[in-house]
Amino acid sequence: MRTEQETAASVAVITLMRGVVYREAQEQVWQTLLRHGAPVRDHFDMIGVDVVVDETEGYAYLRARDEEDGLPRLVKRRSLSYPVSLMLVLLRKRMVEWESTSQEPRLILTRDQIAEMVSLFLADTPNQARQVDQVDTTIGKVVDLGPQGVRRRADARRLRGPSRGLPRRRRRCAG
Repeated sequence: MRTEQETAASVAVITLMRGVVYREAQEQVWQTLLRHGAPVRDHFDMIGVDVVVDETEGYAYLRARDEEDGLPRLVKRRSLSYPVSLMLVLLRKRMVEWESTSQEPRLILTRDQIAEMVSLFLADTPNQARQVDQVDTTIGKVVDLGPQGVRRRADARRLRGPSRGLPRRRRRCAG
């Protein structure tokens, strides 16, 4: 039978494996990481993964080490196309601006707003419909990557007009 500390550490390990742990959202797991972080760190250390805890910002996440220990990467790196990379950079920039200036709990960007941001960096084309299709395809690929807080593909398909957008919750970048 497990002790209370072992159970709490196991819950923390499982929660970290599922994604980022936020102080406000998962208070018990957060407290476990602060009080009993050693067993959690030891668990991940065996497989070449570091537990990163940012107490000032209130989040914790896992970061794979480089292949310095001879261990393979836990998660494969993906090469991204130029449009996807561009959109991710622009969305991250927009999110940083929003976090520093806005008091709103969510950032919602419409497809038209995203298309306007991206179009500045795409080649000029007289075919506006083609450019919109390219932006829609890129939005779909970004949604498929699964960043935290972005609606999944089924919900994103419903985005058709300028009044709807992709919601983002206020979260810090984890990596």
